[in-house]
Amino acid sequence: MHNFIFHNPTKIIFGRGTVPAIGTETAAFGSRALLVYGQNSIKKNGIHNQVTTALTEAGVSIVEHGGVCSNPLLSHVRAGIAKVREHELQVIVAVGGGSVIDTAKAIAAGSPAACDVWDFFIGKSAIKAALPVTTVLTLAAAGSEMNGGMVITNDVTKEKFAASGPLLYPKASVLAPELTFTVPPTYTAYGAADAIAHVLEFYMTTEDDDVPVQMEFMEGLIRNAMQSCERCLADPCDYGGRAALMWTATLALNGLTGAGLGRTSFPMHMIEHSLSALYNVPHGAGLAAVVPAWLRWRLPQAAVRIAGLGQRVFGLAEPQAEETVQRLRNWLSNVGCPVTLAELNIPEADIPRIAANALNLARIWRLDSYSQADIEAVLSFCR
Repeated sequence: MHNFIFHNPTKIIFGRGTVPAIGTETAAFGSRALLVYGQNSIKKNGIHNQVTTALTEAGVSIVEHGGVCSNPLLSHVRAGIAKVREHELQVIVAVGGGSVIDTAKAIAAGSPAACDVWDFFIGKSAIKAALPVTTVLTLAAAGSEMNGGMVITNDVTKEKFAASGPLLYPKASVLAPELTFTVPPTYTAYGAADAIAHVLEFYMTTEDDDVPVQMEFMEGLIRNAMQSCERCLADPCDYGGRAALMWTATLALNGLTGAGLGRTSFPMHMIEHSLSALYNVPHGAGLAAVVPAWLRWRLPQAAVRIAGLGQRVFGLAEPQAEETVQRLRNWLSNVGCPVTLAELNIPEADIPRIAANALNLARIWRLDSYSQADIEAVLSFCR
């Protein structure tokens, strides 16, 4: 196990009836807030009213910035930055899933910056200041509620890039599992796929074979993501299932999972970002197709680790790497995730274009070992 420092400054308020806490938590950082959210679902299900009531009662005035889409856009971030500057807002409140929280983080970083916010994503500038962010989570998936990362799509260049920094950790995040009762079955499954992918990136790319605590922790998270997802699909209002899935997704990418693993990388996400940037597919859906394909591509080099995963997660009686990949692919398909490019309505003829787009992110993420041919080879297994 490598040396590591684990420090996560985000305060988590977890459980039933916790939404009102967003008022006092936000008021601690300012009295004028930008409220960032997605489409109109939070107004239909009453979450918008719960949040605005809590903020108002805590003395926080609100400027609204709705309309975040599932792959959040740079243009919408820039519009939010303009609102913050115009109204001299002090704090950003995000109500939604990872796309909404990432948008809020980008606005928080871009508002006090002298440079354009996209400079953070292309490595041209570092994040030196950011407004405080608080969140109310409505989708178990990305883990953005408890980490310092964000992902935004440049709607002009069709590039989906990430940026991160310690100033981007939300100050406080409210995790009320009952808010996810109305999440559709598809997005429940996509969220589980996203969480599983986060864990597998760490699990598969660490070069340290002597990290038993982390390995068992990650295997447990994968099992819990699968089991809790199945519970939620069987009964959308199963509080225990929703709570388990929400906390699993948060733990999958809050820094603890990768502690002690040394250098790790996110090649599966690197490839998927091109799918969602070019075709606007939901991130979790794209990952459901890419993850089994990447594992199959890596079989010659990682058969032992993949086989061990199969024994401890799928209960295979003996090491079977190929069967492990097939079991994961079957599970994703059975819960309603697409596992092929065809199911994502992406023609196989576009594979070279996708790979070329992914290479831009590979360079920024220093995944220099991935060539155009490698990425095309991975995508060829998405069938």
